Amino acid sequence: MSTLEYPDDLRYTSDHEWVKDHGDGVVRIGITAYAQDALGDVVYVSLPTVGDTVAVGDSVGEVESTKSVSDIYAPLAGEITAVNDSLDATPELINSDSYGEGWMYELRLEDPAALQDLLDAEGYQAQLD
Repeated sequence: MSTLEYPDDLRYTSDHEWVKDHGDGVVRIGITAYAQDALGDVVYVSLPTVGDTVAVGDSVGEVESTKSVSDIYAPLAGEITAVNDSLDATPELINSDSYGEGWMYELRLEDPAALQDLLDAEGYQAQLD
């Protein structure tokens, strides 16, 4: 597990999602290196619809791999403002660049302060052990 990376500038959930704060009330969300590694080769991604409003814990899509299908849950409440359309044609971006081109969707936060309730990189890694 030591070869997997967990950038310090992101927040994390126990459901293996990362959240990047853009500083304008909008965050970008994807799955962690641990999650993509556990899933194996990603072959299909279902994403939420722009304009949808979600609550914490809502299922907003799924990731299908050669091993299994896993739900994607909203780590924070808000409105979906963008989705990564590149994943339609190249879902394997989640495996090759989970923190970059493999991002999933963006969310305008209902409560920007809720971001502080998520795990930092150290806290996320500690719960993996």
